[in-house]
This record gives sequence, C-alpha cells and structure tokens, in this order.
Amino acid sequence: MRRELGWRAAILAVVAFFSLRVEAQQLEPRAYSASPVGTSFLSVGFSRSTGDVTFDPTIPVTNVNATLHFSTVGLSHTFGVFGRQTLFSAAIPYVWGNITGQVGEVSGKIYRSGLSDMVLRYSVNLHGSPAMSPKEFASYRQSYILATSITVQAPSGQYGSRKLINIGANRWAFKPEVGFSYPVRKLYLDLYAGAWLYTANSSFYPGTANRTQQPTTALQAHVSYNFRRALWAAFDATWYGGGAISTNGGPDNERQSNSRIGGTVSIPLRGQQSIKVAYSSGVTGTIGANLKTVTISWQKIWLH
Repeated sequence: MRRELGWRAAILAVVAFFSLRVEAQQLEPRAYSASPVGTSFLSVGFSRSTGDVTFDPTIPVTNVNATLHFSTVGLSHTFGVFGRQTLFSAAIPYVWGNITGQVGEVSGKIYRSGLSDMVLRYSVNLHGSPAMSPKEFASYRQSYILATSITVQAPSGQYGSRKLINIGANRWAFKPEVGFSYPVRKLYLDLYAGAWLYTANSSFYPGTANRTQQPTTALQAHVSYNFRRALWAAFDATWYGGGAISTNGGPDNERQSNSRIGGTVSIPLRGQQSIKVAYSSGVTGTIGANLKTVTISWQKIWLH
C-alpha cells in the first residue's frame, strides 16, 4: 500500500511538469505578423506528444513516460485600437492520454480525457503594423514590428479536488510578452520574451492543500523563409526556466532550465485556407518533460 501511494504521489508530480509544458514550451512563429483589420482566423489542430519525464533525484521514480493527444479549436480576429493593429484570440483544447511510471518494482498507469483550460490572448502591434484596410494592406511595405501581448489561461478545464491527476490546473495563469519581428528579403525573424505568472490552487489534492508555482521565464526565436505568398517554413527554438512548485508552504522543488527546437511548414490551399505542420523536441534540460510533439492544423481566413 505504501509503495502504491508513493507511485501515485510521484505520478502527481508529472502533472505539474505537463502543466508547465503546455504553457512554456509553445513554439509559434509569426505570432505578431501584420494583417488587415477585420480579418478572422478559424483554426482546428491536433497534436501528439510522447516522451520521458526526469525528476529531482530526491523523487524515487523511474521509467516515467507519457503519450498525450491535444485537439484544439481556436478563433482569432483583428481590429484597430488607437490606429494600431490588435488581435484577440481564444482557444479551447481537449486532451486525452496515458502516463506511466515505476517506483521500485511497482508500476502504474493513468488515463485521463476531457476539456483543458481555455487560453485567451490579446496583442497590440506598437510599431510597424498600423490598423489598415485590406486595400491599404495590399500596398503596405512592412518594416520591423514591435508588439506586446497578454495571454490568459482560465481555470475552465476538467478538475476534481479529490483526484490526484487532473486535466485542468484550477488556477489562473498570465503571460505578459514582448515580441519583435523583422523582415529581411525572404527571411522573417521573430524574437519573443515573456513570463508566466500563476495564482495558487487552493483546492489541491485532497481538496484542502494549497499549491503555488514560481514564475516561468519563456524565450522564443524563429527564422522563417518565404518561398512564395503564404508558403513558408520556419526553424523554431525556445528556452524556459523557473516554475518551482511548493505545496502548503513547503520547500520548492528544483527549478527547470530546458530548451527545445523544431520546425514549422505552412502550406496554402484554395479559398484562403492553409495547412500547418510542426514538429519540436527537447534538446537540453534539467528537470521536466522531454517530449516530442507533432502538430497538424487547418486554418481558414476571411475578411469582414
């Protein structure tokens, strides 16, 4: 019985790493690219993540592996605010998958499925992308873009305070970010710097525990190449660190310092549609989830 409880507690720690993975490991090239006002984007995506998890040496768990699937529906819309291009987007993911692990000779497996936390994002391009009509946008010669955004992860996902493993985090998370984009002939360069800030989960297992997490710094860099209009490929890289977790005021676990690289290809289709394929994998890391992720998404664009 004690071994079983130890295994369950160890697998519980995996969830903390996956929560951090969803937030900090994002790789999104051209997040601040220019568009005419009145543009709407509908996207439907599917992701599959597989890989191992490395724990602090004080946690006696080995052979931890996860296979997670994400299906996401998102909607975005551009509009003008004080003459600047502004974008608001919302995404709702559905998650399902298995987590396995071993403590000594005791092995276990957990399956979960359900809605994850909704993600909302509001961005404003401060320089290089004024609010433009489609006609103005067609003749606009783009310079560098300096932008800022705030991303909010709302506690709307499936959560039960009596469950060790949950899909939702039962807390708010906020990510202020600054982005810089610069076109160089057929190349497009992106640099983002932000930090995730978390509220406490005061209903952590078994329903009365208080779980807190330190801020997580997240940096991204992308270099993309335009083959022709709407057909491009990008090399993606990110580093994220911090995010130490504490329960009931106890000592924080070890901070993370991990990096990932990947690639993205966007292929245009007829009728203002496109298909995007992306792959990313961990490169260096201390503590956390080292997952290989493949994403395929479809996007439809229309003007109002």
